[in-house]
Amino acid sequence: MYELTVRSAFEAAHFIDGYAGKCSRLHGHNWIIEAVVRGEELDNLGMLIDFKILKAELNKVLEEFDHRFLNELKVFAEENPTAENLARKIYNKLAGAEIFSGATKLYAVKVFESPNSCVTYYE
Repeated sequence: MYELTVRSAFEAAHFIDGYAGKCSRLHGHNWIIEAVVRGEELDNLGMLIDFKILKAELNKVLEEFDHRFLNELKVFAEENPTAENLARKIYNKLAGAEIFSGATKLYAVKVFESPNSCVTYYE
């Protein structure tokens, strides 16, 4: 089994409605996102998936969130834009990309809202 990870980033603001603490106020993060892919079969070049192609797909997904106020986005109309919910949203959007074929699948998405705090979502 092979596991491949790419990392990208975006900046966005949010607040957590109903939270008893500082995060209930508007604030921003330099979000770091990791996409983790797993698979057993390599292509004819000896690659699981091209890093460049995976990162491009991840960046397409992240465009929706970059330099935005997350609470105002339609995808967060029913829930708080927490790191947990953000990880699930990014995972679901990226998992549907045409770049995944055969046994090569998106395994997880990690969302870092700070260098020391991260959440991982996987199915």
